[in-house]
Amino acid sequence: MEADTYNLDPSRIEDAITARTRAIIPVHLYGQPADMDPILEIARKRGLVVVEDACQAHGAEYKGRRCGGIGDLAAFSFYPGKNLGAFGEAGAVTTNNAEYADSIRSMRHWGQTRRYYHDLPGYNYRMDGMQGAVLSVKLRHIEAWTDQRRERAAWYDELLADGPFRPPAVRPDVRHVYHRYVVETDERGSLQEWLTRHDIDSGIHYPVPVHLQRVHADLGYSAGDFPVTERAASRVFSLPLAPQHTREEIETVASCLRAFASRGDG
Repeated sequence: MEADTYNLDPSRIEDAITARTRAIIPVHLYGQPADMDPILEIARKRGLVVVEDACQAHGAEYKGRRCGGIGDLAAFSFYPGKNLGAFGEAGAVTTNNAEYADSIRSMRHWGQTRRYYHDLPGYNYRMDGMQGAVLSVKLRHIEAWTDQRRERAAWYDELLADGPFRPPAVRPDVRHVYHRYVVETDERGSLQEWLTRHDIDSGIHYPVPVHLQRVHADLGYSAGDFPVTERAASRVFSLPLAPQHTREEIETVASCLRAFASRGDG
């Protein structure tokens, strides 16, 4: 992981590839695209598929290209809390590969290739019509909402510029869509308590790295194996950010952060 953006570090990919590797899955974390060109170059050289995790990257762009259309396939989440969210569970896979598209359509419907004929192992992953209807209406507004998110993120950048709270670096060749506005601090627990006392919500995305999750214990990883990831997981937290937030509300959050930083021992 890159220490400044929290995205996949292309310079570390080659060393991680083994004979069992079939795909590279770059995550566009918090809405900032990963550095896709070197990732694609490695994948093509090694005969690997690139699957974008674009679940937080609706409308994000890398060098003028939309996330979700850069790799071989991409996954989007429409969970209600996403930048483009349904009224329930929903998601989509995008691809420009007709063979992949046919397989995905079959797999989402119990492996059917035509009615009552099941050719593949499959799942009941069909999105219901109500979620599609909601998303089709909200899709009309996603560009305006994204511009509003980016504006509010810029307000945070401005108001916190001289403080100790470091947001991820933003690559100059991307359009960050700010699913989350995340900063780092050495005092996360105390700061969250401080914000809560002042009626300001915050979140931690994410407290436990994937390699340290109990479900993956069989992989044999332990603390210290991915120090950059582990350091970020122990320090990051998310500030309130939504298109509906006013300048006054963002200023209130920033003022509270500055008060915490200057509180001294008292």
